[in-house]
Amino acid sequence: MPDSSNNKRIGRRAFLSDVAWFGGLLAFGGTAGVIAGNARERTVWQIDPDKCVQCGKCAEECVLKPSASKCVHTYAMCGYCKLCTGFFVPSPNELNTGAENQQCPTGAIQRSYVEDPYYEYTIDEKLCIGCGICVKGCTSFGNGSLFLQIRHDRCINCNECAIAKSCPAQAIKRVPASQPYLLKSKDAKP
Repeated sequence: MPDSSNNKRIGRRAFLSDVAWFGGLLAFGGTAGVIAGNARERTVWQIDPDKCVQCGKCAEECVLKPSASKCVHTYAMCGYCKLCTGFFVPSPNELNTGAENQQCPTGAIQRSYVEDPYYEYTIDEKLCIGCGICVKGCTSFGNGSLFLQIRHDRCINCNECAIAKSCPAQAIKRVPASQPYLLKSKDAKP
């Protein structure tokens, strides 16, 4: 008859050996997981300008006030129009820069004369609240050179972006941090 105390020692040794082996496997797997996780490229939130419907949620839902979403201008697409529908309200009283004639509620769009009949429009991002009113006007009646983008020097890169969660067009998505800005395509149809 085998010695039962000897079997207990072998059982304990085997058990401890198995535990040590399993612990080593876990440690190796954890290290490999950390390495793999660090190798994965960091992502940031961004608005796809070809999907954006200018709903105003960027200004309302962002956890930052004012929003990290800002209007940007693609000068190569701009017509430099005298009657810019991103700058002026539809059917303005006059073509002057009076507040009653402007789309932007904060005066973030600046208009400057180039030569007749051309004007240049620039965005003061400090004043922009990301409401998209100018973008909607430019997209509806103009050539769509104004669009919204999330500025990463302001965005805190929330795990679940409040704007993305409420966006009706699902225009906000994660993009690689190495290429954080999505450009508006000239051929996009709103």
